[in-house]
Order: sequence, then structure tokens, then C-alpha cells
Amino acid sequence: MLRTKRIHEEPSGDDGIRILVDRLWPRGISREKATIDRWEKDLAPGTELRRWFGHDPAKWEEFLRRYRAELKGKEEALARLRREAGMETVTLLYAARDEEHNNAVALKRFVEEG
Repeated sequence: MLRTKRIHEEPSGDDGIRILVDRLWPRGISREKATIDRWEKDLAPGTELRRWFGHDPAKWEEFLRRYRAELKGKEEALARLRREAGMETVTLLYAARDEEHNNAVALKRFVEEG
């Protein structure tokens, strides 16, 4: 199972493997409080795309297209997420306030689509 969760929410026992998928470390969260299993910043959108998007829902569809293009060549890391999610719960963590339009939601979609 693959889930998404805002990193500012309390960790829970059913989170499974907790993977931060933001390029920058989230403000206001210590590494201890984050309780992550790993940080996959290479799977996060690049700086230029992140700045362009700015979590503007009107840019969501174009963001998805550009982000998918950025992930080309990272099939091995995506396959690893897919395998892990097939064996246990994997929670993709993000810092954005928008729970519907963020890179973790997009990444989850891409992984599930194969």
C-alpha cells in the first residue's frame, strides 16, 4: 500500500516505511521528530519546476507532465518504491500545505500507474 502524509502530522504505527520525497528539508521539523526511514530527494521535483509550480492548483496538470518527464531515468528508484509498497505500507511524506496538489501525490500516482 502506498500513502501520502504531511510530514508535520504525527507519525503513526500504520505509516510503515516513511519516506520524505521533498528536495529541501521541511521547515520547523527536526530530523528526530520527522522519524523518517529515508530521504529520497532525487525523486523530488527539481528546483526550477518546484519554483514554477508554487503549489498553484491551476498549474497542476502541467506540473504532472513536467514532473513525469523529470523522473525519466529514475525507473530503478520508482520500481523500488513499487516493490516496497507491494510488500508493506509505504508513506510518502511531504511538507506542502496543499494535500491534493503536491509532489508526493503526483509521485504516488506515477508509482501506481507503473
